Amino acid sequence: MKKLFAILAVLGAVGWCVPVMAQDKPAATAAPAAAPATAAPAAAAAAPSATPAPTPNKGDVAWMLTSTALVLMMSVPALALFYGGLVRSKNMLSVLMQVFVVFSLITVIWCIYGYSLTFTEGNAYFGSLTERLFLKGTFDPAKGEFSMAATFSKGTPLYELVYVAFQATFAAITCCLILGSIVERVKFSAVLIFMVLWFTFSYVPIAHMVWFWPGPDAYTAANVVDATNAKAGLLWQWGALDFAGGTVVHINAGVAGLVGAYLVGKRVGYGKEAMTPHNVTMTMVGAALLWVGWFGFNAGSALEANGFAALAFMNTFLATACAVLSWMFGEWIFKGKPSMVGAASGAVAGLVAITPAAGNVGIPGAFVIGLASGLVCLWGVNGLKKLLGADDALDVFGVHAVGGILGALLTGVFNSPSLGGPSFPVDWFTGKMTTGAEYSIMGQLWIQAKAVGVVFVWTGVVAFISFKIADLIVGLRVSEEEEREGLDINSHGETAYHM
Repeated sequence: MKKLFAILAVLGAVGWCVPVMAQDKPAATAAPAAAPATAAPAAAAAAPSATPAPTPNKGDVAWMLTSTALVLMMSVPALALFYGGLVRSKNMLSVLMQVFVVFSLITVIWCIYGYSLTFTEGNAYFGSLTERLFLKGTFDPAKGEFSMAATFSKGTPLYELVYVAFQATFAAITCCLILGSIVERVKFSAVLIFMVLWFTFSYVPIAHMVWFWPGPDAYTAANVVDATNAKAGLLWQWGALDFAGGTVVHINAGVAGLVGAYLVGKRVGYGKEAMTPHNVTMTMVGAALLWVGWFGFNAGSALEANGFAALAFMNTFLATACAVLSWMFGEWIFKGKPSMVGAASGAVAGLVAITPAAGNVGIPGAFVIGLASGLVCLWGVNGLKKLLGADDALDVFGVHAVGGILGALLTGVFNSPSLGGPSFPVDWFTGKMTTGAEYSIMGQLWIQAKAVGVVFVWTGVVAFISFKIADLIVGLRVSEEEEREGLDINSHGETAYHM
């Protein structure tokens, strides 16, 4: 009971601390940001009285609702099954429980204050706490009217509640990814405390820095471009490209997971006892569902059912297949046999690496990013893991952080029109795209590297502090006896299997 009160106290403290960090600015409508760093939704500009306000395209709405459901499937059941199959049978249920509950917890917090702090105007790091607190203003029951968010095209709105739900799935799965680093020995209560803190002070500001901007409809004249840009998140102002979450999701979660692996400590018997996956079949099923769900993750980040959604869809399809093959052949060469776990891990590596690039590169970029990610992440979970010396149980850092860094950097290269990329707008008033002659690969690569560095340091520091606070309140890990017996029975009073 004391621990329960302690957890509630932390939740309350977070709620009181957030307003201090946010700079609230009154606005008539919300200005959410889109997944790609080059563009994001914002409240549609008020139309002249003589012109009817634009209405959402039913095809766009249907596509975004479908994409949201696909990303939900990525966590429950896909990620839960993928992770669950990789642990020992005595901990299977604990992994399912952690993923299921963390996803639910973050969804609730997102709707209370997370969305408002992330996708409304505030400063370069946080949005407004009050603008969309408890999602107020998204629906007017008296008038039967819904608020609108903009897509990447001017005058092409989307119901804001659809965007809220879509981005909620991103926030929730990012937090769930971290669990893979600390499974089989972490306390369930510590997980909940850590997730509330890390979500509030790492995911929210990083998503705001990368994805928030006032939206295309705010660019009403050439003389307001600079002032409008200045209202965006820090990394968006720098020009960092992240179509669907290489920095916000994968590097963010991967680094936090590595910090957790260090602080929680190694599993009992790590390096001495066999800790092989108990159900590779389940892991393969989870990986396959992740692949399907990722089409909603990446292609959905176009926010419209258009050519860029098609480009992101095809790049996601192709890069993943390339990564499966490169990981498999790399493992075959260096370890003597190709494994199902390796092929499934290769698929996830390709999905991770193409995420920031999905709508930002052409088909040539998808080939290169996919092939490179399989080999680089294979090294990440073997050679690099040994160098780091941490018990990152399910290789969250080696796949998500390493793959995310690779994808983020190569996005800066293959976004160039000279390499088949779509480039990015010179400014959002004219909509003119940067030409091949104007595009500087080294310049954009430097911007991408700076963004990676900021995210790496930010999430590392926040994760360290959050884990330490959880440790002070309830402790981070279970006893050695409980760990040896398994978390299923000791933490949850149940078992996954009855033989």
